[in-house]
Amino acid sequence: MKEKLTRREEEIMRHFWARGEMFVRELRELYPEPRPHFNTLSTMVRALEAKGYLGHNAYGNSFRYYPLVSEEEFGGKTIVGAVSRYFENSYLTAVSALVKEEKISIDELKELIAKIESQNE
Repeated sequence: MKEKLTRREEEIMRHFWARGEMFVRELRELYPEPRPHFNTLSTMVRALEAKGYLGHNAYGNSFRYYPLVSEEEFGGKTIVGAVSRYFENSYLTAVSALVKEEKISIDELKELIAKIESQNE
């Protein structure tokens, strides 16, 4: 898992994380009308496979795809990337920004500190 995902690729991965193994036609059915064209989805799924996010099993001429990367792994890499890109690799700066923007309360921060301290015992 080296390359970043586009918004559409991430959307496709969310379907795989929620449903597990699927054929492209099953993936297509998860979309509301007007659904994306089968070939479009097929191309995007193959791109996700090339990036290392999906694998497949062959069933005749069809492929059933499955996630190689868990949603938790992806989320962790996404957070690391965001901290690196926007906060100069400083988690302290990232958390400070969350506190400043009131995205995390002082009580939540205290709870986080308590969890960290209990893990280090």
